[in-house]
Amino acid sequence: MKTLILLLILTWAWPAVAQNSNAPSERGAGRRGEPRRFGGPIELKEDDKPAFPVPPAGWDVRREGIPHGKLEMIEYNSKTVGTKRKMQVYTPPGYTKETKYPVLYLLHGIGGDETEWQRLATPNVLLDNLMADGKAVPMIIVMPNGRAQKNDRAEGDIFASAHAFATFERDLLDDVIPVIESSYSTRTNRQDRALAGLSMGGGQSLNFGLAHLGTFGWVGGFSSAPNTKPPTELLPKPEAAKQLKLLWLSCGNQDGLIPISQGVHAYLKEHDVPHVWHVASHGHDAAEWKQALYYFVQKLFK
Repeated sequence: MKTLILLLILTWAWPAVAQNSNAPSERGAGRRGEPRRFGGPIELKEDDKPAFPVPPAGWDVRREGIPHGKLEMIEYNSKTVGTKRKMQVYTPPGYTKETKYPVLYLLHGIGGDETEWQRLATPNVLLDNLMADGKAVPMIIVMPNGRAQKNDRAEGDIFASAHAFATFERDLLDDVIPVIESSYSTRTNRQDRALAGLSMGGGQSLNFGLAHLGTFGWVGGFSSAPNTKPPTELLPKPEAAKQLKLLWLSCGNQDGLIPISQGVHAYLKEHDVPHVWHVASHGHDAAEWKQALYYFVQKLFK
């Protein structure tokens, strides 16, 4: 019954993305470069404003003459799913086993997979540039597949696998994190783990991160989707979130899904929970997620 209700909500909110992983809504802007917009009506509030300026020129362009990190696809055995699965891992320039690194777990949207963040936002380029400028600390970024089922490809009716995004909570905690911490030189305290995602992955990040405050010290939802739990379920005890190093919410002001993030923001504000609320001039699209990631990683692990 819960799965059916979720599917009904998703079908109402996301008519524009009921297709495969090549859906324009998760590949970039709409026609003639316009932001992708869908979902319900948009009613902007007084504080729905940018928390950061437009990124500077060249912010997302690969630069020569600076150190570059390494991007690799790895396989792991998922006991949760009962099969081998893939995830993409970025290690920073100069990565060495002699140094322990913090880790950002970065989750994709309903039409994506472990390659989506790299296709949409090139996190490796953003981090290489930011570290070269002294604006971000060296970190590992893990981009797993948030669709925890044996056929984890974004194909056919992608909404039919909505339940698998909820199942990913166990795959993340029981399989992904242990594999990363046994395979890479990582720090293993909560303050050295961050969890963030776009759209469906934003909802996952809020749902999982706020439910496991002993595991994650930094949580971010970018354009969080209807899978996001209601604020009173996300944080029945709002004061508990005050232990986070950073709680981030962002969404485009032309995104019909903004009421979801607005509701969480209003709840946090009502209960005096410190958080970032960043509303830029985008839709539900790659331009929004890339600039959100750009500013989010600059705040991590400091």
